[in-house]
Amino acid sequence: MHILCKLSKKIALIKLLEEVKSHSSKWIKTKGSEFANFYWQDGYGAFSVNPSEVDVVIKYIENQKNHHKTKTFQDEYRQFLKKYQVEFDEKYVWD
Repeated sequence: MHILCKLSKKIALIKLLEEVKSHSSKWIKTKGSEFANFYWQDGYGAFSVNPSEVDVVIKYIENQKNHHKTKTFQDEYRQFLKKYQVEFDEKYVWD
């Protein structure tokens, strides 16, 4: 899932994600028995966005369904981490 939001300095990112994961998990479980075992992965990735790039990010998010037909989420995420020189160890990135 991709979320673009303006986060107040008064709200910790982890708190926002806890709320999104908690409420969306409860909601989706009301949508049918096939979702009874739904759960979110433990981790998350967060990136800040230059205000001048917001429109680019919106278009990127809108195109996710088509985009992931040619590139997996995992490959895309690795690419972001490398592009922005974020050191990572694969064993800690995926559930």
